[in-house]
Amino acid sequence: MKKFVVFSGFLGSGKTTTMMALTKYYTGHFAPASMISNDLGNGVTLADHRLALLSGCDAAEITDQCICYCHDVLTDKLDRAFAAGCELVVSDIPGFGVGALEHVYHGLTEELPGVYELGPFTVLVEPDTVELLRSGADSDLNYIYHTQLAEADLIVLNKCDLLDAPQQEADRAWLAEHYPEAQVLAISAKTLQGMEALSLALKTGTASLRRPDIGYGGAEFRAAMGKLSGYYIQYRALVCCNDFDGTAYLEDMAKRVQAGIAAAGCEIPHMKLLAWEPEGDYGKVDLLGTSRPIEITHAFGRPCTELAVILNASAACPGKTLDGIITGAVEEVSRPYQLELTIFKKDCFGMGG
Repeated sequence: MKKFVVFSGFLGSGKTTTMMALTKYYTGHFAPASMISNDLGNGVTLADHRLALLSGCDAAEITDQCICYCHDVLTDKLDRAFAAGCELVVSDIPGFGVGALEHVYHGLTEELPGVYELGPFTVLVEPDTVELLRSGADSDLNYIYHTQLAEADLIVLNKCDLLDAPQQEADRAWLAEHYPEAQVLAISAKTLQGMEALSLALKTGTASLRRPDIGYGGAEFRAAMGKLSGYYIQYRALVCCNDFDGTAYLEDMAKRVQAGIAAAGCEIPHMKLLAWEPEGDYGKVDLLGTSRPIEITHAFGRPCTELAVILNASAACPGKTLDGIITGAVEEVSRPYQLELTIFKKDCFGMGG
């Protein structure tokens, strides 16, 4: 079997964490599996890819282009994984993934009929997003929330370790009622709850290749995407004459960016901060909005003297404003830690094209 599955879903829904948990679980219980991290950014190394390697996953990356529009690069990665013995390959998609069903699944089917088996088009969603949708509250991003879920063959309600059993069932039932074309599973990539059910759904399920009318490319799509910007920076941080708390440094950075975004009246659905030492110890901190607590996903085990840092973010914020907030935070937070910075890559871009 050479099965390929796309993971779509809103920023911060846990796509990377789920792909890592899934590839490890699937490899340990069924057959070898691999993951592809895909994001924009000019000639960069992705935080997700580096994290996957640090976590021991079989992983590849595609940078500076979306798998929607680089089928030759995608198929090369797939062929390499399948030639190495993988049975299942999963990939995420940059930004918000709206339109990936058409461009990736239908594109591969039309260009290379029968070459790959396509598993259920999978969309991850987290409880906070479901709560927002259930409340009927107005949001600039409602179009994206709904269209992602409308494309799904399989909806995965992630982060269920944050919910009790009645809440899980209420969210699952609401999703099943409002998106009846999709199967709905509840999981926690953190605790591995539901990982067997997810593995079996991908192993045995197939893509429906539906073509729901989501208004892709229309006025509502352009309005939603036109508000979004992406940011990426990769740098080295070196302390001159002592050591420092790497986890606190990343957390301070996230707090500074969070405050700056809030002060600008903007929103930041997700910012990832990943840093690692030459010896391999690493830390990861996530910012998932202006009103939510900073998440320390993985803490350093010891004080640091040198770090390689990757920060990437997507925000409903003008590119120039986002660049000023994050670049300023990197400089200002590094100063009291007495860090000397060497910047290798920095990019800020609009997602609206």
